[in-house]
Parts: sequence; structure tokens; C-alpha cells
Amino acid sequence: MKLEQAAKQLEALGNPTRLNLYRILVRAGEAGRPVGYLQESLGIAASTLSHHLHRLILTGLVSQERQATTLICRANYPVMNDLIGFLADECCADAACSPAAGDAAA
Repeated sequence: MKLEQAAKQLEALGNPTRLNLYRILVRAGEAGRPVGYLQESLGIAASTLSHHLHRLILTGLVSQERQATTLICRANYPVMNDLIGFLADECCADAACSPAAGDAAA
């Protein structure tokens, strides 16, 4: 993953409403959630929800699928896992990581 893409995704998740929305979708699993459910859960206007979903869709974190008259939103798990991996890939690369070192600091 490129730094710029990770920064865009983290920026999108930096808004409390979008982060809450994303967490709802992550918890929903592959089935996702209908837009109406999301609006009701978050207690926000449809236009506000649309704006927040659009930001998450642009970064690839969320996808949408129309099923008849219902719009289903889903977390894009491969993209989420790539972002988590990007953040963790170089953990402790420049320092020794050991539980003993953490215990000594506490």
C-alpha cells in the first residue's frame, strides 16, 4: 500500500461519524447493512449519511450494491486488512520489541 492511499483512508476515518459508520459496517460482516438501517442507527439525515458514505467509498473502504430497491453497504475487508497491515508492517523495525522492555517502562 502506498503512503498516500493510507493517508486518504485514515483521513476518511478521522471523522467521528464516518468512523462510527465504518465500525457498524465492519461489525455487520459480509452481509452489510441497508442504508436505512445505517441512517436510523446513526440518527443523521439522509444527505449527511450520503456524504459520509461517499467519502468512505472514494477511499475503497466501503462498497455499495443495489438489491432491488435497497442499497446495501459493506465494509471492504481486503482494503481494511491492507490498511491494518500497512500500519503494523514495520512495527518495532527500528527498536527491539519485547514484553520485558514494555514492563521496564511501566
